[in-house]
Amino acid sequence: MKSTGMTRPLDSLGRIVIPKEMRISMDYKMGDPVEIFADEETGILALRKYTGVTCKMCGSAEQLTYFRDSFICGECIRDLKNGTNSSPITRPSKSTFSNRERPLKQSKRLRRSTQQMIESLKELMQKQPNAAQHEYAKILEVSQARISQLKKML
Repeated sequence: MKSTGMTRPLDSLGRIVIPKEMRISMDYKMGDPVEIFADEETGILALRKYTGVTCKMCGSAEQLTYFRDSFICGECIRDLKNGTNSSPITRPSKSTFSNRERPLKQSKRLRRSTQQMIESLKELMQKQPNAAQHEYAKILEVSQARISQLKKML
């Protein structure tokens, strides 16, 4: 498990909001059930999308076998062994997101190293010293939380 650097406060009812970037990358949608795991020794609380007790491939609830953290039914196992009805597994494309969840920018962002981001932020802060943190985030195409992290590193 790796740290994302994102923090969220608990509200008065003990709830937290999963950041939008994480919901999109993990394909969590409104109403999806989520499993919660706790490790008391390390103090780690983990979430995972709940798939239920159905076949990972066809959704059947009969003749299930547990394999690598998923359930697979007997018929799908036979199909896999025989090589029938198999197709390559693909990740959902951005076009499968609903309009509300579709990222504003369709072009793929370039990955920049932390050092490059710090340099870009320094230059931007010199050019626009009175700009707000969310304005820096918009210009650099990162989250406001990432701007906060970079400022701490300066």
